[in-house]
Amino acid sequence: MPRRSRLLPVHAATLALWLWLPDVAQALTLGCLITPARVADLGTPQAGVVERMLVDRGDTVRRGQPLALLQAAGERAALHTAEARAKAQAAVTAAQATRGLAQQKVQRAESLHREQFISDIALDQARTDLSVASQALRQAEDQRAIYQAEAAQALTQLGQRALRSPFDGVVVDRMAQPGERVELQPLLRVADVARLRVEVVVPASQFGQVRTGARHVVKADVPGVPGREAVVTQVDQVIDAASNTFRVRLALDNADRAVPAGARCQIDLGLSAKAAP
Repeated sequence: MPRRSRLLPVHAATLALWLWLPDVAQALTLGCLITPARVADLGTPQAGVVERMLVDRGDTVRRGQPLALLQAAGERAALHTAEARAKAQAAVTAAQATRGLAQQKVQRAESLHREQFISDIALDQARTDLSVASQALRQAEDQRAIYQAEAAQALTQLGQRALRSPFDGVVVDRMAQPGERVELQPLLRVADVARLRVEVVVPASQFGQVRTGARHVVKADVPGVPGREAVVTQVDQVIDAASNTFRVRLALDNADRAVPAGARCQIDLGLSAKAAP
């Protein structure tokens, strides 16, 4: 008992010393998560049966590249028919010849009428024939324009049977196989890994210390991957009451794809925390 009583003043003195010591500042390193800038679940606007899957999981794709094909025998036949109609020139050529002949008749009739060899009625008949031939030519040209529009529509419908990549990226997942009927479900998931996002949860005590446009080094928790600079693009203006934190988002250029998406990371936002002595 006497020995314990001698120790009590020592602990009390130490506690008093801690209370009087100034706070020590240390760098605040936070955990973060690296995610792709864009992720898209790709489906088709029309229901159908998968004919071919042109890519697989892990493949690199380019914007506009075909990724999957649906069965489209009917669309191909409709396109062939529409293109044949659009290329048909016989009706227009015949109408042009008829109009040319009618115009020549009018010229001869006017010449003969000036010399009083034909009556006014004959001249009027020649002019009427020319007007009818001109209307027939316009009708043939309008019909050809309609056929060309139908061919363009058929080509668009055929294009909807192909699934294309909306941006450059990597195939993350493949959810369909040839022979499967698809309607609403996605066939592929594509991610843009050339541009990454870094999501950080920051304590509310640091609110107002993070600035948009600031640059900070992000270090992925993956061996052999060096740290890389990222730019703050968004700082939440609302604090989450449940966790007493707010979120910060950074953009990370990954054109060489050296940083893996989905990895956890560490980041020093240049903040400081008060460390106990």
